[in-house]
Amino acid sequence: MITGLKITNYALIEHLDVSFLDGMTCITGETGAGKSILMGGLSLVLGKRAELNVLKDCTKKCIVEASFIIDKYDLRRFFDEEALDYESETIIRREIVPSGKSRAFINDTPVTLDKISRLSETLIDVHSQHENQSLFKSEYQFLVLDALAGNEHLLSQFQDKLKVYNAAKEEHQRLLDLNQKASSDRDYNRYLFEELEAANLKAGMQAPLEEMISQLSNVEDLQSYLSQSIHIIEEERMGVLTQLSSLKSILNQAAEKSKQFETFKKRTTSLSIDLKDMADDLQTKLELLEMNPRQLEESEEQLKLLYALYAKHKVDDVGALIEVKNSIDLKLQETENLELNINKLQDKLNKNLTELDNIALKLHKNRQKAITGLCFEMEQLVARMGMQNAKFKIELIESEKLLHNGKERLEFLFSANLGSEYNPLKKVASGGEMSRIMLSIKTILSRFKKLPTIVFDEIDTGVSGQVSNEIGNIMSDMAKYMQVFTITHLPQVAAKGKQHFRVYKEVNGQDTLTKLKELNPQERVEELAQMLAGEGMTKTALEHAKQLLN
Repeated sequence: MITGLKITNYALIEHLDVSFLDGMTCITGETGAGKSILMGGLSLVLGKRAELNVLKDCTKKCIVEASFIIDKYDLRRFFDEEALDYESETIIRREIVPSGKSRAFINDTPVTLDKISRLSETLIDVHSQHENQSLFKSEYQFLVLDALAGNEHLLSQFQDKLKVYNAAKEEHQRLLDLNQKASSDRDYNRYLFEELEAANLKAGMQAPLEEMISQLSNVEDLQSYLSQSIHIIEEERMGVLTQLSSLKSILNQAAEKSKQFETFKKRTTSLSIDLKDMADDLQTKLELLEMNPRQLEESEEQLKLLYALYAKHKVDDVGALIEVKNSIDLKLQETENLELNINKLQDKLNKNLTELDNIALKLHKNRQKAITGLCFEMEQLVARMGMQNAKFKIELIESEKLLHNGKERLEFLFSANLGSEYNPLKKVASGGEMSRIMLSIKTILSRFKKLPTIVFDEIDTGVSGQVSNEIGNIMSDMAKYMQVFTITHLPQVAAKGKQHFRVYKEVNGQDTLTKLKELNPQERVEELAQMLAGEGMTKTALEHAKQLLN
C-alpha cells in the first residue's frame, strides 16, 4: 500500500505532503481543481516520461516521492536481481532538473525508468474509463478465472514443466539439424580419420624416419667409411692399435724409470681398450649395413605421406596431426551417437507431453467448475450497478498447441440486454459498462490475490442515485482486502471512504496553486453537502450528507 506522497514544484503544486491509510480513500474536488495534476504527479512515480513544462518554477527541480509498504508483495527476488536494498517501507523518487534531465531512485539507489515501471506495476494500478484494455487480454482473463479455480499450484507446476519441455524440444531440434548435416559430413570425416589412422602416427616419428632414409640412401658410402675406419684402427704396421701398442711399451719403460709416468701408461691402456671396442662396434655396424631398396622406398613413401598430411590439415608436426585425428574421431563418435540421443530425447518429450496434458486437463476441469460461479457473481455485482439484464458466458476453446496457461484459449462473452446474443466483450460493451465490469472483476479477484493499490479515476462518471451508492458499496467491500483510492464526483461514493481528501485551487497574489487537504468529519459533511446541492448549500443537503456518512 502507498503510505505517503510528496510533490514539490510540479505544475500548479508548489508543495504537497500527505499520508494515506489502508482501506478506501476518496478524493473529491470541483472540475479543474487539479485532480488530473495530482494524477500526473503520481504517474511520474509509476515511471511515465516527464516533460520540462511540468516544472512550476523553471529554476528549481521537481521532486515526486512516494512511500510504499511492500512486505506482502513477495518482491525480494526483484530487489536481489536488481541489486537494490530491500526495505519493507520502500521509497520511489523522481526528480526533474531545470535542464530537463530526469532521475529516478528506489530507496536512494539510482535506477532506470524501466525498473521503476516494473516495480510500480506491482504496487499501484491506476484505473480509468480509458484503461480497460487489460480486460480484453487473455492473460488477465486467465488470471481471474484461475484465481477462483484455485489453480495457482497446478499452473505453476504446468509452467515449470513447460519450460523443461520447451528446452528439451529445442535441444531435440538442434540434434535433428545436426544429424541432417552430419549425414553429409560423416562419410568425409570417416575418410579423413581412416587416412590418418593408416598413417600409423606416433609422436616424434618424423626425425627417425628422415634418419632411416638418409642411411639407406648412402649405404655404399657408409660401408666405405666404416671399412676405412676399421683399417685405420687395426692395420698391422701403421694402424692406430699398433701405434698405441708401441706408445704403451715406451710409456711402460718411462714408468719404470719414474712413477710420475704411471698415469700415462694407464691412460694408454684405457685408450687401447676403448679403441678395440670401437673397432668391434664399427665391424658390427658394417656387417648390419646393407642395401634395402624396399625399406628405403617404404620409408620415403611414409615421409611423403606425412608431408602431404601436414599440407592437407595445415599443421607442421606429427603431434598436431594426432590432435586432428582425435578431433575427427570425437566428431564421428558424436554423430554416431546422435540417433541414439535423438531417440532418447524423443522418449523424454513424449513423457513430458503426457504429464503436461494431464495437468492441462486438471486445469481445464477446475476452470470449468469455476466458470459458473464467476459468471453468476459478476452478474450479481453489475446488476447492483444498474446492469440488471447483463449476462456473461465464458468459453474454453481447446488448443492443439501448448500455451502458457495450458491447452486452451478463453473467450469472455457478454449480453447487455434480455434476448440479445452473446458476443465478445470487447465488441459490445460500452465504456461505462466496461468500467463497471472491470470493477466487479477486480472486486472478486481481490478476495483471492494480493492486488496492488488500485486508483479508480472517475470511473463512476455518468451514473447517479442508487447505482452510485452501490458502486460506493462495492468499492468499500473491495477495500476490506486491499487499499482503494477513488477520484469521484459522486457524494454517495465519497461518503464510503475511510479517508477523504479535497483537491482545490488557491489564488495567492498573481499565482494559482493546487492543494490537497485531508478533511475532518465536519469538513466531510460540508464537502458532501456541496457536492449534493451544487453552488448553494442547503440545510437539506447538510442533513443528507450526514445520512450518507452514517
